[in-house]
Amino acid sequence: MFGAVEETSADEARTLFDTNVFGVLSVTNMVLPVMRAQRSGHVLMMSSMGGFAAGAGFGVYAASKFAVEGLAEALREELTPFGITVTIVEPGVFQTDFASASSEQASRSIDDYHQVGEILADYDDDEPGGDPAWAAAQIVAVAARKNPPLRLPLGTDAVARLRDKLAAVAAELAVLAETAPSA
Repeated sequence: MFGAVEETSADEARTLFDTNVFGVLSVTNMVLPVMRAQRSGHVLMMSSMGGFAAGAGFGVYAASKFAVEGLAEALREELTPFGITVTIVEPGVFQTDFASASSEQASRSIDDYHQVGEILADYDDDEPGGDPAWAAAQIVAVAARKNPPLRLPLGTDAVARLRDKLAAVAAELAVLAETAPSA
């Protein structure tokens, strides 16, 4: 689902969340009783670099992936006592049909958001991106790790996007922390 947030209807967002959030939640809730009973397991949740740092034109999609990240962060804390680990997979751009002509576009077009349309027009999965086979191998490898990370960014673009957001948040926090009221 691509388009400015204001261009996206609630029904379009609901459809996206049904797949990206409620689908993930339903599948996860089906496997957790088995994992808890065996006191082991590894939950891998597919997010995106956009699930950590949103950008214009990807707001509703990113919001759905932010929700997955929130679920995963909480699950990690909830499941650790049962020997179950959680990893959030955060791919960058890969050579897939993620942003193909068949991708959903927001139903409304608002002229004031022409710059968002330009961003989306420039986004092209056919441009050099990561190799999906490499990404799959990384996911299999992290699943086999004894102490897997919470986050698995895949691709230099994903690592850069996470670093950029962390640096921006840290810089803003450094300024705001000086004036934050004490509790």
